[in-house]
Amino acid sequence: FYLQLHLVALNLPLSGDMRADFQCFQQAQLAGLTSTYRAFLSSHLQDLATVVRKTDRYHLPIVNLKGETLFSNWESIFNGNGGQFNTHVPIYSFDGRNIMTDPSWPQKVIWHGSTANGSRLIRNYCEAWHTATMGAMGQASPLKTGKLLDQKAYSCSNHFIVLCIENSFVS
Repeated sequence: FYLQLHLVALNLPLSGDMRADFQCFQQAQLAGLTSTYRAFLSSHLQDLATVVRKTDRYHLPIVNLKGETLFSNWESIFNGNGGQFNTHVPIYSFDGRNIMTDPSWPQKVIWHGSTANGSRLIRNYCEAWHTATMGAMGQASPLKTGKLLDQKAYSCSNHFIVLCIENSFVS
């Protein structure tokens, strides 16, 4: 067994008013995963690019729930190409469903609230993920672009995919 960080989706789409870190933690525990998971989102406290520990950003592959590689490492997501990934490698939810094909996520769009380099977009992160009002905006990425950090703004009232990243590996 080699070291890797898992990227997993929450079991349901969420609007801009979410307690995403808590839900990532809770759903990982319920799925029997022992490491810590954090939301794949920029927040008022932290830029997305720094969610993973510095020591783990360069050498650990980012994989899906079944261990298939999505990114060679965390840093490669933020190299300016918008987090381009192989769309033939599915992203799974904590309960094992493929978010790319499962109808539970009718809109195949991922919330992130970040620039292409993983910095927070203060105007476009649903007031630090505390509002689902129609007028507020959140930065998100349509999955069909094959990028996790494509730059599109949507109303925070939308229910989109929320990803979680394993941020501390427990051996």
